[in-house]
This record gives sequence, C-alpha cells and structure tokens, in this order.
Amino acid sequence: MSSRLSTLRELLADEDVRSISRRYFISNGFDGTLTSIGIIVGSFLGGNQAAMDIVRVVAGGTVGLAASGVWSVWEIERAEKLAELKRIEEKMLSGLEDTELHDRKGEARKINAAMSGLGPTIGMLLPIVPYFFVDIAFSLLWATVLGVAIGVGLLFVFGAYMGNISEQNWVIAGLRTGLVGLVVGGVNIILPG
Repeated sequence: MSSRLSTLRELLADEDVRSISRRYFISNGFDGTLTSIGIIVGSFLGGNQAAMDIVRVVAGGTVGLAASGVWSVWEIERAEKLAELKRIEEKMLSGLEDTELHDRKGEARKINAAMSGLGPTIGMLLPIVPYFFVDIAFSLLWATVLGVAIGVGLLFVFGAYMGNISEQNWVIAGLRTGLVGLVVGGVNIILPG
C-alpha cells in the first residue's frame, strides 16, 4: 500500500501526467458545465416544473459524460502510451514489458482517465444543487437562475485557473470562459419552441 501511495505521489508530481490530466479535467469539465446549463435552461423554458425531473435528467447526462470521459481517455492514453513505449523499445532494441517504465505509463493512464471523468461530473452536478432547495428556499425560476450562475462561476474558475498556469491575466481568462456559459443560456432562451 505504501509503495502504491509513493508511486501515486511521484506520478502526481510529474508535470507530464499533471498536464495531461489537467487538460482532460478542464476540457470535460467545460463540456459538463455547458451541458448542465443547457439542460436546466431548456428544461425550465420547456415547461418542466418538477425540480427532481431536472435533477434526474442532469444526473443521467452526468453518467453518460463521465463514462465517456473515463472510457475514451482510457483508450486514447492506452494507445498513446503503448505507441510511446514501442518507440522507446525500437531505440533500445529491447522490450519494456513488465518494467517500471511500463508500469508507470499504466498508472499515469489511470490518473488521466479518472480526471477526465471527474471534470464533467463536477461540471454537471454543481449547477443542479439549487434544485434540491426548490419549495424550501427557492422557486424553480430562482433555482434555474442560480444553477446558471453556479455554472458560469465554475466556467470562470476553469478559465481563471488556466489563465493563471499560463501566466495570462486570470481575471480576463475567467471572464472569457464564463461568458460562454451566458451565451449557452442565452441561445437556449432564443431557441424556438
């Protein structure tokens, strides 16, 4: 157990592993957040007056996006890491099966896949939190407004974080990404039907 934790710490300290995981987490987090905003605005405008129905739809979407994130990254990173190992094997004229490098690539793939599934899970579920308080603290309208605000705030955090790590103005980066959530909500409002 101690050796697995040690390996996990080493992998999380590896900038390549963190960079790939960060990309998947943020990219799929964007997808989940924008999908959640679209679902909650579309459901409200479509006349769905049951908060728990909206929660169920978003939860179902969360399962789909999270599974897609984990499975696709598992397969993508498997192919990429195997191809990388093959290139190294060709240069070394030796197989790397059952080596520390081979095992580290497999462990890195697990971290990348987990982060890829975590991003949309957070992005989809945080905006629906207000729906649990409909008829307790909020009306359905206010739960929808707050859900969109939470989604926009989450997009702002994603953008600010990416702006910060790339040494850009994190406020501008956050505003730029938060704006996308408002656009998605606005487009849903003007859609026919």
